[in-house]
Amino acid sequence: MTVHIRPYHPSDIPHLYEICLKTGDNGQDASHLFESPYLIGDYYAVPYAIYEPELTFVLVKDGRPVGYVLGASNTPVFEQWMFDEWFPPLREKYPQADPNAVDMRSHILKSIHKTVCEPDNVPGYPAHLHIDILPEGQGGGWGLKLMERFWDQLRSMEVPAVHLGVSKANANAVGFYKHIGYHVITEHQWGYMLGKRLIG
Repeated sequence: MTVHIRPYHPSDIPHLYEICLKTGDNGQDASHLFESPYLIGDYYAVPYAIYEPELTFVLVKDGRPVGYVLGASNTPVFEQWMFDEWFPPLREKYPQADPNAVDMRSHILKSIHKTVCEPDNVPGYPAHLHIDILPEGQGGGWGLKLMERFWDQLRSMEVPAVHLGVSKANANAVGFYKHIGYHVITEHQWGYMLGKRLIG
């Protein structure tokens, strides 16, 4: 058995979709929550690899991608790109959401179909990330190793800090992030915004 981390390659895109879907329900398989197996990856995974591929790293086990870390070095700039470039084709591909629905699928659809861009801004923490690992890639410290690869890349880009959002329902993830040095920036009804300083 061999496990290693490598830079993203465009041939990884089908695996990004698969991993994102299979971990999308607070770390569990979210296939039952989506009619399209691509919607969640079209929002939380693939655009990052397209926009800033140098910040995408893939965990490979026995030749197969089983996890990734990816993100953006400047969140407002990335989200403006999403609104201007990434979402227009998706608006043709995916329907409008029920305005009263509050499930994850509806949240993504509402974001895609917004008519005004409202970028997230976490002052002092310009970068953000997503990390997802299939069960067969978990253990062995690979989550931390993926994070360290991502942090090192951000430092090389002189990005001072990074943030991420995590659901209160995902207690394992909350504990993991705090264990590796993230702290609570803000608390929300849905969960926490966590941050980590990288420089200074």
